[in-house]
Amino acid sequence: MKKVVGESLENLSGYSLVEAPLPEPGPGQVRLRVTDCGLGYVDALVALGRYQVKPPLPHTPGQEVAGVVDALGEGVESLRPGDRVMATVAGGFADFALAAAGACTPLPDKMTSGQAAGFRINHLTALHGLEHRAALRPGETLLVLGAAGGVGTAAVQVGKILGARVIACASTPEKRDFARACGADAVLDTGAEGWRDRLKALCGGKGPDVIFDPVCGPLFEPAFRSLAWGGRHLVVGFAGGPIPALPANLPLMKGAALTGVDVRQFLLFEGPRAAETLARLLAWVGEGRLSPPEGRRFPLADYGEALEFALSGQGLGKTLVAPAG
Repeated sequence: MKKVVGESLENLSGYSLVEAPLPEPGPGQVRLRVTDCGLGYVDALVALGRYQVKPPLPHTPGQEVAGVVDALGEGVESLRPGDRVMATVAGGFADFALAAAGACTPLPDKMTSGQAAGFRINHLTALHGLEHRAALRPGETLLVLGAAGGVGTAAVQVGKILGARVIACASTPEKRDFARACGADAVLDTGAEGWRDRLKALCGGKGPDVIFDPVCGPLFEPAFRSLAWGGRHLVVGFAGGPIPALPANLPLMKGAALTGVDVRQFLLFEGPRAAETLARLLAWVGEGRLSPPEGRRFPLADYGEALEFALSGQGLGKTLVAPAG
């Protein structure tokens, strides 16, 4: 089989596509034939050594995959060869990968491989943030920053299902059109001059009730200052670069909350609740209420281009790498 292996995280030249032996599943594991691997901004940061935690070497990128169960390890009874699943793996840039059986989730019939590969983290983040952390209520106004990215798109779609009026903020006409196609009620550019006035107009003269912010860039403070009374600003990530600061008097003046959303700790500390949340999301897919878009797909041989694209911020939805394609 083929897999991408990095012996160095200094740059892309540290990676190569190599022939590797087929992995054998151990007790409690399954072997998956990978059909798609989701690639996000953080995955690319990790692969190029720019994340705060460095992976051990050699490193194969990719954590979220969709695939077909190919072989079972000892003691696995919940899955069968041929089952379509999404899974968390160590090294999804490969034709085959091993996963713990408990880390595999069967897919609804209506869900494609490309939808599944970028689904779990992004949509769990969106629903956990909007429902559990922000207590978003039907009829409230939700502003999504970075609305055309993987997690931003998820927030647009989940926000609509929860009954919010969604304003999608994105930097280009193409991204704003994409966000509108994903269900946004209104769209907003990112130009700094007059931005708060344009937002206020879209909010009927007040401000948004909830802000979903995976960017935390130049619009971070202007967005917080625009919140309606009792608003909630969700800090989801820092795709905008340097981590911004906020004057401590602003939450007091706005009666507002600045709230963190960390899906990895949600999975760690609230596992049963996370499992219930994922089951709800997949039920929405099965019912046809939620249909995540597929991002741009790269063949495995173009892994370098895929990593650079994921870092560029140009993507619509979550970028995909297709080992079997």
